[in-house]
Amino acid sequence: MTPSRTTLRAAVGTVSAAVLAATVLTGPPAAAVSPAAPISAATATRTPGSVKFVDITGDGGVVLKANVSTPAGADGTRRYPVIVLPTSWAMPQVEYLAQAQKLADAGYVVVGYNSRGFWQSGGQIETAGPQDIADASKVIDWALAHTPADPQKIGMGGVSYGAGISLLTSAFDKRIKAVAALSGWGDLIGSIYSGRTQHRQAAQLLGGLGELTGRPGPELRGILKDFLGSNLAKEQDMIAWGKKRSPATYIDKINANGAAIMLGNAWGDSLFPPNQYADFYEKLTGPKRLEFRPGDHATAEGLGLLGLPNDTWSHTRQWFDHYLKGTDNGIDRAAPVLLKSRSTGAYEGYQSWRDVPSGHRKIELTGTQRIRTNIDSGANGGLVFLSSMLDQFFRLPPMASIPLLPRSVAAVWESGRYASEQRVRGTTRLHTTVTGTAESGTAIAYLYDVGPLGLGKLVSHAPFTFHGKTPGRPFGVDLELFSTAYDVPAGHRLAVVVDTVDPLYIEHNPSGARLTFSSPADDPSYVSVPVREGGQPSHKA
Repeated sequence: MTPSRTTLRAAVGTVSAAVLAATVLTGPPAAAVSPAAPISAATATRTPGSVKFVDITGDGGVVLKANVSTPAGADGTRRYPVIVLPTSWAMPQVEYLAQAQKLADAGYVVVGYNSRGFWQSGGQIETAGPQDIADASKVIDWALAHTPADPQKIGMGGVSYGAGISLLTSAFDKRIKAVAALSGWGDLIGSIYSGRTQHRQAAQLLGGLGELTGRPGPELRGILKDFLGSNLAKEQDMIAWGKKRSPATYIDKINANGAAIMLGNAWGDSLFPPNQYADFYEKLTGPKRLEFRPGDHATAEGLGLLGLPNDTWSHTRQWFDHYLKGTDNGIDRAAPVLLKSRSTGAYEGYQSWRDVPSGHRKIELTGTQRIRTNIDSGANGGLVFLSSMLDQFFRLPPMASIPLLPRSVAAVWESGRYASEQRVRGTTRLHTTVTGTAESGTAIAYLYDVGPLGLGKLVSHAPFTFHGKTPGRPFGVDLELFSTAYDVPAGHRLAVVVDTVDPLYIEHNPSGARLTFSSPADDPSYVSVPVREGGQPSHKA
């Protein structure tokens, strides 16, 4: 179904709030934990280069609106590394101008362009489909023909939609040597349909912004209609559509082409949760880097788009400097996995994603608990953008009073009090046995940090949905909660809560349905919480 005017207004309001919060609520950023030497004063004071607005002919003759930033003094006598930046979903072509100017001042040709179907660019929104990939290669062709771009030193990057298009293009265009994909996705279906559950607010936001700022084609409108309308008859078509637009589908091609790939994302990304990016990172075999920070979709790099100091963009610059210019700045020798704690704001460096947790805390989900469905218990994941930004800027995640949660609609288990701080790092996993009174159902699992007064702060959560189950017959569920880095203070408990309603998701519980959670003796239920034990890991990025 086409998003309503109310949904469109909500989408605009949400994005406006995100931009304002990123601009106003943050003071000067903390000193970056940089894997390289600081940029020299000579580079910082270089005479600014030029910016031109141009039309580029994309795939099928579609006109793409673009801007080109060129180093000062470029006179055609030498070649420069080139970086191509496709815009984010719904963003105008000037999105990257501040960063493009910084890169041009550092000796890059930078071409930013409006993705097809948005704003003044022609065509219809293809949602990172084959035509978007072909467009990116056409932009590279244009840059090589019309700018002093070096054909041996080609990079791509961008935020969100631009990140996804860059990763996909690296699978099909061997000329690309380096990619910086910020707040992007490796698995589109694993992002907005994780746990076989529609991420309602995320899909409505994307659909609404697409209607406001671009021209969705019939394919995208049909996908959104079936997705938000829970048309299970079209589920496999939707999954096939998403796989076609997922870099993970082409991982063998990406690895064979060998581009150096840097991934950056936020712990609370409402559109593209961190799990799917970490899974994609693990499958890469070439030079690679993974960075996670507090925040929501694109908020970790948002200040950098305004030209302000920003760790994510600083590291992006260093990535391109090393893999396009050959600069020995140390980023290739730094710990390739960089995490920033939601609780302390401190950086931690690891050699691999698997190394992030060094131990686990198991919470036994003992006994049998039966809950009614279709009633919100008060436990929820918050609101798209707003909740994770409050956590990013004020360390105020969604909260719930665990003792007051009605046990008729919420199953609750708690650990004992921990004598020492528990540094949760990585992906929490839940295993349980479920019995439903209907063939379909949805539940949402939450992990809370519970203080002495019973107030729970959300550590992580994830939804799961089932279809085609025999009523009254138990079945096993294995669920990964969204990855995070959160410190549980000494003296606190961890609580596991499961209920059936969350504004973030579409639920599939028929009226009057019940869900029972049990722990058979031969297959006990539990939650395994990843923790970092012992000494601090390397803090050098």
